[in-house]
Amino acid sequence: MAETTVAALPKGFRSAELGWPELHRIPHPPRRVPLIGDVLGANVRSPVQDSMRFGRRLGPIFRRKAFGKEIVFVWGADLAAELADESRFAKHVGLGVANLRPVAGDGLFTAYNHEPNWQLAHDVLAPGFSREAMEGYHPMMLAVTERLTDRWDREQAAGHSVDVAGDMTKLTLETIARTGFGHDFGSFERSRPHPFVNAMVGTLTYAQRLNAVPAPLAPLLMRGASRRNEADMAYLNRTVDAVVRSRQSSSGDGDLLDRMLETAHPETGERLTPENIRRQVITFLIAGHETTSGALSFALHYLSRHPDVAERARAEVDRVWGDTDRPGYDQVAKLRYVRRVLDESLRLWPTAPAFAREARQDTVLGGVHPMRQSAWALVLTVMLHRDPDVWGADAEKFDPDRFDAKAVRARPAHTFKPFGTGARACIGRQFALHEATLVLGMLLRRYELRADPDYRLRVTERLTLMPEGLRLHLERRAPRPDSVPVRPVARTGD
Repeated sequence: MAETTVAALPKGFRSAELGWPELHRIPHPPRRVPLIGDVLGANVRSPVQDSMRFGRRLGPIFRRKAFGKEIVFVWGADLAAELADESRFAKHVGLGVANLRPVAGDGLFTAYNHEPNWQLAHDVLAPGFSREAMEGYHPMMLAVTERLTDRWDREQAAGHSVDVAGDMTKLTLETIARTGFGHDFGSFERSRPHPFVNAMVGTLTYAQRLNAVPAPLAPLLMRGASRRNEADMAYLNRTVDAVVRSRQSSSGDGDLLDRMLETAHPETGERLTPENIRRQVITFLIAGHETTSGALSFALHYLSRHPDVAERARAEVDRVWGDTDRPGYDQVAKLRYVRRVLDESLRLWPTAPAFAREARQDTVLGGVHPMRQSAWALVLTVMLHRDPDVWGADAEKFDPDRFDAKAVRARPAHTFKPFGTGARACIGRQFALHEATLVLGMLLRRYELRADPDYRLRVTERLTLMPEGLRLHLERRAPRPDSVPVRPVARTGD
């Protein structure tokens, strides 16, 4: 029976007309071209930002079509809240995510809902993100951050600006590699990105571009890109296989890789297969650093553009951490305003800018739009986070006080979703938030961040979002006299 059910599940991309019986009720961009679709004015390199532009014009639910592929987008808070209902909807693996399956397979991020290895891996790995485990990762996070500040000290002393996105990528790759798998990529000793980063960026970019090409023409139009993608995937596989082999010949300290290799499911006794371990490691190395590096980069951009916010965050770091050289695990969570800065950056630019949801059975969305079982929609998180009905008329403005405790309690549920939703939400959320808050605290305590006045934020897309060309000038802070007054954070709602 189980085999029949799985075999009956739809395979491949499912265009919207197959699942939405009254698709005509949903608006689409003007000037739709027969056969080609809504491609006038579109840019294959920035589909998210194109969709944001259409969403502002067309409303909280709209559709786009290109070369026979039609997608329903949702960003209105009420509709997104419905799609977050786990009793009616589940994760849908589609678009660029499905394009990553040749390398990530049934890893946590790319597994289909019916694939058993997702639940097995989730149950085995969940304890790796407990408070106890997080406390164990904290010293390594500190050590990697100190590698970053050593690098930035040298750049500052030489009068150079720093490559924010490049250095945040080095930092987050080293953090997940060392804490999770005991591996050192030596990123800060390199003048160029580690080849793993180049291969990772290549696979993400390829996965996104593949969506914009008509399926019958893909082998012709993307022949060269496909060859490069095959080489990138082979490099990722070789790198991870070497990491796993190294661990098998030595002992670890109970990190994520140890759990994968040694832990059986507490109820069934099942273990992860070698192939699945490889896929999980690749998933964590990619997802565990790509999104966090983007979040840190956007946060540093906004801090450099809002010196009043940076001053307030820095004052909190000085007050909470004092003269402690290396803040303890519990001291990071006390940086409530710094965390608000991070959350507000993730609101405006969630580095995972969308997630897809599919109907568990026939249903009606918003009381208006019928959906057949397995019909799906793409929740445009980057627009959900800008819904003026939730965030106000100034939703495009950067304001960390949107995340003070009182404001958070007043907002409806399911309006802030940078880590996805439901059972398949990001398993490493607390890891990422702790790491990013720690890093921002360390950088704010050490440097004044100076923006290039001529820089205008540009966002590059490769399934995830990242500031493009962002460089900052640094000034080392003088030691803080004990007499410097610190603005109290409590008055903002904590």
